[in-house]
Amino acid sequence: MKKKKILTFLLTLVVITGLFAGCSSSKTSSTGITTTSQGKKIDKDKIKVGFIYLAAVGDGGWNDAHNDGRLALEKMGIKTIYKENVPESQKVQTVIEDMINQGCNVIIGTSFGYMDYMYKEAQKHPDIIFLHNTGYKTADNMGVYIGRLYEATYLSGIVAGMKTKTNKIGVVASMPIPELYRQINAFALGVQSVNKKAVVNVKWTHTWYDPAKEKEAGKALVDQGNDVISEEQDTTSALDAAQEKGLAGIGFDRDKKNADPKMYMTAPVYNWSVYYKEQINDLIAGKWKSQSWLKGLESGVVDLAPIRDQSAPAGAKEAVAKAKADISSGKLKVYVGPIKDQKGELKVKAGQSLDDAYLQKIDWFVQGINGANEK
Repeated sequence: MKKKKILTFLLTLVVITGLFAGCSSSKTSSTGITTTSQGKKIDKDKIKVGFIYLAAVGDGGWNDAHNDGRLALEKMGIKTIYKENVPESQKVQTVIEDMINQGCNVIIGTSFGYMDYMYKEAQKHPDIIFLHNTGYKTADNMGVYIGRLYEATYLSGIVAGMKTKTNKIGVVASMPIPELYRQINAFALGVQSVNKKAVVNVKWTHTWYDPAKEKEAGKALVDQGNDVISEEQDTTSALDAAQEKGLAGIGFDRDKKNADPKMYMTAPVYNWSVYYKEQINDLIAGKWKSQSWLKGLESGVVDLAPIRDQSAPAGAKEAVAKAKADISSGKLKVYVGPIKDQKGELKVKAGQSLDDAYLQKIDWFVQGINGANEK
């Protein structure tokens, strides 16, 4: 009888223990990631982040902007590694596997063409956190992120519109994808806000990174009479053509601090540390969840680099400061109608504005832009 009571007690204990285990909202993987009801968590000392770059660190633009964010994480005490010159191909998956073998539990891909490969790896490794820049595919363990750089590009358009004397402004553009359309359009709308006569001329390079091709495109625009050159490339080579002719230039992605102050006026820039530190802090706090992250001037993730007095037109700082405050507060919307496309067709009615969902897919140029609308 006594044995029966002991057996009953032990069975009851097993059931109760099982119930508590079943009600528990957390589990820890071999990578140190704990999944709780609030989100995913990793102890700070166990986090290791792998960054994948399309080109080399030192490009002065896109890749350096992301590397600045990586260095900000290291200042927080987070371990990081990175791989340069990774093409938008299946090579991405090989690099990811290698990073995981090196102990990385967070993988960050910084180029649009990495998306499908990262998504495949996210499905293969559900216990690894993936963050993909500029894409749109998400999973429970894969988030995407981008900043509303077009808001800062609008501000740079104000500077360009006030600077030009020929009323011809050139833009060297990389790939015909929505990201570029919304930024070039915003640039042109900024130009038009201060100079109705000016036109924006676009030349595509069909490459993210090719310094020689970028400079060649910049030279072609200079030869066509454009006296201000802006660029939407990973490097700043397009501005070399402007500098050689004593013309004005506007950079992209990152402040070109060492540029000729008589040529270089400013640049719309990313401060990716805002996003990277937020994501890592969320992981440490146990509240990381996959999301499509999109913020603008109000967050500090995008901004306009300091305007150079030696090259920028008089009054540009004041005009930009007012527009920036109005955009940040919501008083000014970049894409508010009436807006017509290149063919003169009304695309946005007066008083209406384009939302983020539309802008994520935009594939047309506004009126006042010359250049192929390539799809």
